[in-house]
Formats: sequence, C-alpha cells, structure tokens
Amino acid sequence: MSQDKYILAIDQGTTSSRAIVFDHNGQIVSSGQLEHEQIFPRAGWVEHDPKEIIRNTNEAIGQALSRANINRHQLEGVGITNQRETTVVWDKNTGEPVYNAIVWQDTRTQKIADELGGDEGADKYKDRVGLPLATYFAGPKAKWILDNVDGAREAAENGDLLFGTMDSWVLWNLTGGVNGGVHITDVTNASRTMLMNIDTLDWNEEIAADMGIPMSMLPEIKSCSEIYGYGAKNTLLIDTPICGILGDQQAATFGQACFEKGQAKNTYGTGNFMLINTGTEPVASKNGLLTTVAYKIGEDDAVYALEGSVAVTGSLVQWIRDNLGLIKDAPEVEVLAKQVEDNGGCYIVPAFSGLFAPHWESDARGVIVGLTRYVNKNHIARAALESVAFQSREVLDAMNLDSGVELTELKVDGGMVANETLMQFQADLLGVPVIRPEVIETTALGAAYAAGIAVKFWSGEEDVKNNWHEDKRWEPEMDDETVARVYRLWNKAVDKSKGWVDEDVEELYG
Repeated sequence: MSQDKYILAIDQGTTSSRAIVFDHNGQIVSSGQLEHEQIFPRAGWVEHDPKEIIRNTNEAIGQALSRANINRHQLEGVGITNQRETTVVWDKNTGEPVYNAIVWQDTRTQKIADELGGDEGADKYKDRVGLPLATYFAGPKAKWILDNVDGAREAAENGDLLFGTMDSWVLWNLTGGVNGGVHITDVTNASRTMLMNIDTLDWNEEIAADMGIPMSMLPEIKSCSEIYGYGAKNTLLIDTPICGILGDQQAATFGQACFEKGQAKNTYGTGNFMLINTGTEPVASKNGLLTTVAYKIGEDDAVYALEGSVAVTGSLVQWIRDNLGLIKDAPEVEVLAKQVEDNGGCYIVPAFSGLFAPHWESDARGVIVGLTRYVNKNHIARAALESVAFQSREVLDAMNLDSGVELTELKVDGGMVANETLMQFQADLLGVPVIRPEVIETTALGAAYAAGIAVKFWSGEEDVKNNWHEDKRWEPEMDDETVARVYRLWNKAVDKSKGWVDEDVEELYG
C-alpha cells in the first residue's frame, strides 16, 4: 500500500453519487459510482430518496478507496460538490427526511412562486438574491414541504427540522448525523436558495419569513474552502477533515481555472450550465442570466459569476433512450447523428421543465417541429444533439450582452464533451474555439482543489492553473450564412414551445 497523500472528492449529482480520489497533479487515481432512482410521482414532479443517496455515497467512498488501494490515513481532506437547488428537509433528532428530496428540475412550486411574486412579479427578490422567482430554486421547495407534509410546519416551528441542499445533507451525515453532525452550507449553494443576500452573503430573514421558513432550519453559511468538521467514527472517513464545498457548476468553474474576470466554462451534464467570472462585485443581469457566487476561498473576497442554466441537455439523450427507445445507450446518439449531414429540418426544444435561461418561461413545454416524411431517427438524434448547442448559444449571446465582453474561447467539461459531433457543432454555432481539458471531471476536481487548498495540500489558485492542461480544441468551420439560417429556425422552434400549459390541463400533465 502506497503512503502517498490524496484528496477525496464526493460528487453527489442528479443521477448518481460518486467518489473520486485525486493526486497532487489533479489526476484521477480511482473512483466509485452508484446511480440512484429518479422518482416521478406526477408530471412535472422529480424526487430522489435522500437515504438511498447517503447509502450510495458511503458505498462509492468504499469503492474509490479500495480501488486506489489506500485508506483514510492517506486522505489529506475531503471535498463535496453537489446537484444544486435539490432540497431536503429532515428531523434533526431522528435523521429521517420528512419527504423525498425535491429535485432542481421539479416544477411543482410554480404557484408558490407566483403567489410570492404577487404584483411585483418574478423579479421581486432579484436585487437582493440575484435570482428570479422560479421553480428552479430551493427556498420555494422547502416551503412546499412545510405546507404539504403533515406535521412538518409544527415540527419546524418547534426547532426539530433542518433544511438544506444536498451538500448540507451529505455533510451532516458524514460528520455524525444525529450524533453531532454539523449543519453547514457554502456560499455557492446558499446563493441558489433565494434566501441569501447576494452582496453580504448572509440569510435574508424577511424573505425566509415570506416563505414561512424558520431561521432555525437554515445551515450556517461558510466559505468554499475551510475545515467544517471531521468524518464520524462510524464512517470510512474517521477523523478526516471535510474541508471543501462547491455547488457542482461552481466547482467545475474552479476546476477549469476560470479565475480571471471574463473567463467562462460550459458544463454538459443532465443540464447545461455556463458561468462567466465577473470579479468580486455581483453583476445584475438584464438578459435572463442569474447572478451567483462563483467561489470564496477562506477569508478571501467572494468571486461572482453570471450563469446561464439550461434544464435539459444530457437528460434529453436519456429520454430518447428510456422513453422513446430509439437508442440502447447514450453514445449511440452520436452514431445515429453521424449517419446524416444535418437535422433534415427537424428541431427539438426539450422544455420538459419549462424554459430556463435566458427565457424563464415556466409554461413552455417540449416540442419537436419541422417533421416531414423525410425525417428519420438519425435526424431526430442529430436534432437532439444540436438542441444542446443551440441552448448554449442562447446563453452565450446573453452573456456577451451582460458582461460587455465578447467571449474569445469556451472551456467545456462534463460527460457530453466526449461527443465530438456535438463539440464541433458547438464551435460552429458560437464562432469561437471550444476547448476540452485533459481531466473532464472538473466538477469533482474543483471540489478537491477547494478541500486541498484548505489543508495546504495545494498552495492556491496557481497550483490549479498549473495542473490544467488542454486535451483538444474545436475551431469553427461552418459558414456564417448556414449558422444564421439554422439559428433562425431554432428560434422559431423555441417560440412554438412557449405558452403551452393551460390551467385546466396543468393538473393532468404538469
């Protein structure tokens, strides 16, 4: 057994929980991963079982350590990254969730968002929290649980319940749960609740009161890189410092070394998330983007970002596999797409949870348009891939307008960047180079770096920059006229998806 030292990153994602061991060069040594069930009780509702996630997280840690042939004594620290906005409410005395985790994609809180906005509308809290009122964010999800689960509100007001995003749930359990578990979140996850003041980085008591969320439920807000607690005696991480937390998209931004103002990355996962570093002052968006915290290292000033969030990208490929049965596995979508030169006039707008950035249209729903007898499954596969790139182009256009700086290149990461057909089309649409790093697991890597910096395993941002290496880049090849035409047709397709949900059918189909 080697005596080298490592950092462990826990990546609690939308579809799976992973544990990855990284060495000092930022290279993957080993990993463990388990998928968890996606629960769809009704149209528009998406849930996870929080206890299944904790079981899977613990098992993934065991897999990663055993595959690396190391034990916890060789871990200098542990970082956590997580699916953001997904919300858990649990009893601090028993450790039992009062309801399943409500996932970020879930749309059941639309009426709550409308009621909270009242005459002021979706931007009621935006100047304070950087976010519009939307089903996406965690605060309204917590309100739904307290409003709809028998006994939950009374228990919350008695001080018996805790609220958190998945980072808080994982950390509380790893540090002892009912036996001394610490109830903490970091600034990046807190900035996705609609409850944190974006400038002062503390909880807004007035907004919490509007949502009926007692302050006693809320975790303490910490930086992304400091020691929060230690692994509990009944875990594989006994006495190991848990010392880094970043929401998944901020973690990827950190792992991609986007430390300079104007640097941007795009993550291709269940959804797509593009972030641009805007420096140490929050920038308000006029074009449908979110103002969010990018990272805060210890006592250093917080660094902010503008974010464009796209709800459905990789999950569209899953839908084509699982719901339509057109492919047997995700990589097959590229095999089909390469059989044809273009989409045959077919466009897919996957507004399964409404449209996120830059539209924020909750009553939109998915459409497939432009169908003729000529269109076959190859064209549909290609249209699915292209929809990922089109949605990212919309976000980049908004980003250029808000930041006042034209992006000159885009760093990319996430599972879909292995799809070279998609990456080339993305470069064509954006008109700038698209660059993939050697380590595409930048989400887990960012959390590892935050943890490692806290315990001086890495000295700081310079080490992160030095570890980042380019793997491949795609240069734009498509002529301007073709780009303009396909993007014009995409925008026509988006218009067709809007205003779909009528009140009398919302109960039936979400």
